[in-house]
Order: sequence, then structure tokens, then C-alpha cells
Amino acid sequence: MITIIAGTNRPNSNTLKVAQFYQNQLAEKGLKTELLDLQDLPETIIGSDLYGKRSEAFSKIQDLVTKTNKFLFVIPEYNGSFPGVLKTFIDACSFPESFYDKKACLVGISSGKYGNIRGIEHFNGVCAYLHLNVMPLRLHIADIKTELDENAQLTKEDTLKFVNQQMDKFAAY
Repeated sequence: MITIIAGTNRPNSNTLKVAQFYQNQLAEKGLKTELLDLQDLPETIIGSDLYGKRSEAFSKIQDLVTKTNKFLFVIPEYNGSFPGVLKTFIDACSFPESFYDKKACLVGISSGKYGNIRGIEHFNGVCAYLHLNVMPLRLHIADIKTELDENAQLTKEDTLKFVNQQMDKFAAY
């Protein structure tokens, strides 16, 4: 099973729009996915799920993570790295069964011109520690506001070419 993780809890985020775009692209390739929007994390995650306690709300998310074989992370740039809520989510998940020896695909997005290159590298270090095997082809979609049209679709020909290439490789990974 593939789970796509929209790596921020910001409402109406471009991250969620890109995650949904990827979900549709994978569906067109005949792959079933689940979408985990970090807006759906319980508000009490820090007090209830980080240090041995488990809330009922997060238990459902943990079940999804445990059943997942492949993760696709869409990660926006926050202050030159990745969002703290994404790290909090990772920390709240059970170790090692959540990510150990599973596979991941990384997509960075930013409003700037580098597509969250640094944040993806930082997150890759977290993945290495977790023994989460990252597919070598990572995308960095810069200037995301010009990449998405009014229907939340990626429209630039070169971006679509690389997204399709990444999805084909991820399906076979």
C-alpha cells in the first residue's frame, strides 16, 4: 500500500494540492493510495502520543502507517528545512514498525527557486536513521505558485515529465 503524506498542517496548503495531484496521477497508473493530511493529526499529539501514550485519534493514523509499504512525502520548505509538524508526526509513530525497511519517495516544494532542496536533504537524514529506504529520484518543485493552475493541477510540461518519470520509478521501486 502507498500512503501519500502532505507534510504540513497548514490549511489550504499547496502541499496538499500537490499531494492530491500525485494521488490522482498514481490512480491513473492503476495504483491504490491513501492520503494522510497532517491537518488530521490530533491537536493533543504532543501531550498524548509522543512519549508512550497513544490517543484513539492517533491510533487510526498509526494503523495506516503500519500497514503502508511505500510512502510518498510531499514536503514544503519551512525556514530552510522541513516543517516541525512532520518531525512531530514521525516522532509520534511507533518505532521500528512504522518505517523500518520500507520505501519512500520525496517531493520538495517551495515558493522560492530551489524547491526545498535543503529540507529534502534534512529529511533524508531522518529517513536514513529510521531505515526508510529513499528512492534516489527526488523532485524539487520551485515557485509552486506558478506551477499550480486554478484547479490545483500542475501544468508545466517539464514538471509533468519529471513527475511522471518519478511516479513510474516509484511504482516499480
